[in-house]
Amino acid sequence: MPERDPVPGPAAAAAPADPQAAARDAAQRFDSRYHAAAARLTGGLSPVALALAYTDWALHLATQPAQATRLALRAQQGVLHWWGETLGQVPPDRADPRFRHPAWHAWPWAPLVHAYHEAEDWWGDATHLRGMSQHHAEMTRFFARQWLDTLSPANFPLLNPEVQTVTRERLGGNLVDGVMNAVDAWRRSQGLPPLQPPAQQFRPGIEVAVTPGRVVHRNHLVELIQYAPTTPQVHAEPVFIVPSWIMKYYILDLSPHDSLVRWLVAQGHTVFILSWRNPDAGDALLDMTDYLELGVFDPLAAIARLLPGEAVHACGYCLGGTLLAIGAAALARPGAVQGVEQLPALQSITLLAAETDFSEPGEMGVLIDEGQVAMLEDMMAERGYLSGAQMGGSFGYLHSRELVWSRRVRAFWLGEPEQPNDLMAWNADTTRMPAAMHSEYLRRCYLRNQIAEGRFPVQGRPVALSDLQQPMFVVGTEKDHVSPWKSVYKIHRLADTEITFCLTNAGHNAGIVSEPGHPNRHHALALRPSNGPWQDPEAWQAAAPVYEGSWWPSWQRWLQAKGSGRQVPARRPPVVPGLPAAPGEHVHQCYHD
Repeated sequence: MPERDPVPGPAAAAAPADPQAAARDAAQRFDSRYHAAAARLTGGLSPVALALAYTDWALHLATQPAQATRLALRAQQGVLHWWGETLGQVPPDRADPRFRHPAWHAWPWAPLVHAYHEAEDWWGDATHLRGMSQHHAEMTRFFARQWLDTLSPANFPLLNPEVQTVTRERLGGNLVDGVMNAVDAWRRSQGLPPLQPPAQQFRPGIEVAVTPGRVVHRNHLVELIQYAPTTPQVHAEPVFIVPSWIMKYYILDLSPHDSLVRWLVAQGHTVFILSWRNPDAGDALLDMTDYLELGVFDPLAAIARLLPGEAVHACGYCLGGTLLAIGAAALARPGAVQGVEQLPALQSITLLAAETDFSEPGEMGVLIDEGQVAMLEDMMAERGYLSGAQMGGSFGYLHSRELVWSRRVRAFWLGEPEQPNDLMAWNADTTRMPAAMHSEYLRRCYLRNQIAEGRFPVQGRPVALSDLQQPMFVVGTEKDHVSPWKSVYKIHRLADTEITFCLTNAGHNAGIVSEPGHPNRHHALALRPSNGPWQDPEAWQAAAPVYEGSWWPSWQRWLQAKGSGRQVPARRPPVVPGLPAAPGEHVHQCYHD
């Protein structure tokens, strides 16, 4: 095993060499446990990071009297404007799905909406202060929005006319149903089955992840699935997909009608995909090197044994794409990757909503700084992993308006049962993150941006995406809050090879799961030749032609164009003793944290 480049963190503290070092180490262990306990009271947020952002804002406001006076005058003008609209019974002036019900547009509810929107506008203005650090400014805007989302009149039944109307019409039956929905929500959070099971379930191997195939290779971290062909002839070069390890792989193999892998197989591709193991406390020391070696290099070696001599179309989604880019850059540099057998050549590289430059990570970056990462490390040191519930809570917190408050109003106050679909069921099937790997990922990628700066080490040597020679197909999604498309687009500055960039509508998941025939789908597509000139993302978006429908067929045509054009007899996945049929065993690993 090659020597690892250590990353600071409580999981890898060096043995003390003198009494002072021993005392310092003991103090750090105590503080780590103290922070982990405190995190239960703060929702995992670092109070130090929050206090620093607030202090930065408050001090700059206190030292800018003209701005403070302007904001005070604006607040007064807002009150007078609100009073005039209250007397005139003016309906709300903007589209807001929380206030869609017609009753919100009449007195006395319309004034509430006006006052709320005035407060949103005022805080949006008040958090733009000259001199603040960019990160603290983003944090204050984000948490001001979170605070206002919590105080929305739509969240309170006595202020919500829709709740009152439904309560009268149903004689309080909605409140009874809401209590049952709340009980079921609590039971699910405790790992218990709901009292009201959904009418339709989405279970891996039964309703979702049902594309026929077999696990053809397994190591400690992944199962490699090969899917059964449905055409007599297939393209010579197989497609190897590295999904994100944050969630289960079957985001790309949902119900048969919206399964990307099933669709690829139907187009005559031999498809391999990874199914990540759900880590437990015994995997706490797995790091990025383990994920690279066991999640990219070892499966590629297995494919080379199964299909000797064939190059591979490699595809990575989200974190899987980031990992694949690192691995491909390591394979492209001079000198072989040590400790692995012969690997196949990469025919092409596809990155789906995957960042390689983290300098502008969007809303995810708001919650990531030195203080917050240290708090996460202390939380993970207690168990050895970041739980799925903690990870899911972070994503929900980013969009609490839609994912928390609006959902709770409809479930708890209106008594509406959730109507799950396959994507929602997959989203609830959370996984864990090993402590060492997650700490290293946050520090190397988010805090230090080592991939973009050519400093990410693989086997003791840094890799650079400029070494890549394969053509690339890169997909961004317009409404992505996990991997903002303009951040994904920065691959143009890092790799000199030919890049076909595709921008599809919808968000991080729905934009990728965009099967042909899905209504209201479109995508922009444009090619930058190898060593082509830089074009900023706004200019690219203005010039790129837009095509109606799913991006999948455009990618399929690109794969065909970048392949050898050879057709070979269909390859059935071998039956390997001890390995199950798809979807395998890793996908069923569920833990209650």
